[in-house]
Amino acid sequence: MTENRGEFSTDLLLWRHADAEDGMPDSGRALTKKGLKQAKQVAAWLKPRLPDGCLILVSPAKRAQQTAAALDLPYTTERRIGVQTNVAGIIAASGWPQRKGAVLVVGHQPTLGRLAATLLTGEAADWTVKKSALWWFSNRADEIILRAVVGPDLL
Repeated sequence: MTENRGEFSTDLLLWRHADAEDGMPDSGRALTKKGLKQAKQVAAWLKPRLPDGCLILVSPAKRAQQTAAALDLPYTTERRIGVQTNVAGIIAASGWPQRKGAVLVVGHQPTLGRLAATLLTGEAADWTVKKSALWWFSNRADEIILRAVVGPDLL
């Protein structure tokens, strides 16, 4: 059952890919067994709470694709949120906060941490988003609210 979230105009969910193998090329790194478990744990928490019509944008990197696949929902592969992106790339790809409705971005550090810091403080900083952690922001009347931070270690 999807949560009724009518009081918020738009949501941005940032989900870092789960634990991945070392190796090269970077874009081809797959999730480890631990990473697959992490992705499933967070997906199980997220799926029943995900707003209706949420746009899901996923980095083309294999580990991000595998993380998103744990949701078992349709998603769009978006190169502008790939490994080499920046905060502006994620904002441009997502259309947030002007976009009506929710958008989930499955991407990478350090960009997700930088975006979280920028949204909450107005300044760029290198914050850490742990592997497979989800940060949920809402924008209501131009006020950005951090609604939840969820990681597999908390589920």
